[in-house]
Amino acid sequence: MTHVRYTQQALSRYNLPRLKRIAAERGVTPTGDKRAADTWVNAIITHQSTQLQKVDNQALAQAELDNYIADQAQAIAPEPLRIVEISFDHHEYYAGDQLIANISHDDNLTQPWVVMLKGVEKFRANTWARCHRFIQWHHQDSTLHETAPTQPETPCISENRIMAHIFNECQNYGFEILDDGIYNNGVKLGEVGCTNGNWWVILGCSGQQQYSNSVLNAVRSLSMLDTSLSTEASDEYLQYRPLEQLTTEELQQMLSAEATECEQLLDHPVDELTSKDWERLREYEPHLELVAA
Repeated sequence: MTHVRYTQQALSRYNLPRLKRIAAERGVTPTGDKRAADTWVNAIITHQSTQLQKVDNQALAQAELDNYIADQAQAIAPEPLRIVEISFDHHEYYAGDQLIANISHDDNLTQPWVVMLKGVEKFRANTWARCHRFIQWHHQDSTLHETAPTQPETPCISENRIMAHIFNECQNYGFEILDDGIYNNGVKLGEVGCTNGNWWVILGCSGQQQYSNSVLNAVRSLSMLDTSLSTEASDEYLQYRPLEQLTTEELQQMLSAEATECEQLLDHPVDELTSKDWERLREYEPHLELVAA
């Protein structure tokens, strides 16, 4: 309960019954001659001074406590998280220079996103966002105690996993994976790979690697190439591939194309044939059909 504060000058104007009432409201019991008004005035003034000192002391103590709590909170507050995107399916979480966690992706059909701490699985979910929140929450309440070396480490992706990712994406487009690259209808589209955690793609036969943020985008870029190439272009490309790398179907395709071209040359006038045409005809051995007489 809050009381009006009186000055000594104001109290000296009140009669004895009023002073006793003011003192009673504050729980003040004077010592000395209780018949004298000054005794009650002095008791009330002393009580007010004591109460004011208590209020000041409490305010000071509360301020000190507030500062202490703020200092402690600042001291134990976790550092802000820094996220490094290694690839579409791999993110690393740093607090300062400390690698505290990472999110990766595997082939689990229902919960493919995984939170890993020092190579140990800690949480799994069906979306990246849930894994992200898991790391944030436990980092804020200081329950994410696992730490890692101060230097960022390259994510370890096995060769088998790389090939599995590439194979799965190529399956979506009906592409064929051979030793020297990815093909569609006998035409080489290019190559896809992963080096030190970074996905790359080579379009066509350019031989130039281009960075890609995921295997999905790498294979998708191959699908955007012109896959409606003519059979002639495909046949011409097969001629430059080593025979041991050709499948039975590709070898038959190449021989059939060669035979068709030579048959067409036989129908050309002799004066229109080039030296190269004559060379091809000399090497051509037609398959004759025996006809009964």
